[in-house]
Amino acid sequence: MSKHQELMQAFRLFAESAATASALMSHISQQLHDEFSRYNWVGFYLVDQADPGMLVVGPYVGSFSPNVRIPINKGLCGAAATTRKTVVVNDVAKDPRYLSGSEIVKANMVIPILAKNDLVAELDIESYFTNTFTKAEQTFAEEVAQLVGKYMEKKR
Repeated sequence: MSKHQELMQAFRLFAESAATASALMSHISQQLHDEFSRYNWVGFYLVDQADPGMLVVGPYVGSFSPNVRIPINKGLCGAAATTRKTVVVNDVAKDPRYLSGSEIVKANMVIPILAKNDLVAELDIESYFTNTFTKAEQTFAEEVAQLVGKYMEKKR
């Protein structure tokens, strides 16, 4: 079994008993950060209930403070939110959409999270290394995002 498969199995088990979406996101962030040495910042952005035009930082693990609020139409997070498609940038210096949270970030992957077809959050993974994200990692991250979305559907 691959590391991706092992983690998905563990995440599914954890989701069955997680008390809140925040607890599930915290667990996932910590595990991804711990298991993948090139995942230097892992966290979630949530659609602000009071201002649906904004994303607000949720649970995260990493060595720098992220952008706390991001307009839903700005940056790579905004691109993922508006297109509802995963955005993978393996060299952020070459993408003008990137909103820097830290100068040391070199690669970024953002996966939208949908619950009942509504954008509710995003999984954001940042790396201090260019060319970190492979197609297999994108597929795995999309599975993780789907798991969180299904959990959030049940809790809505």
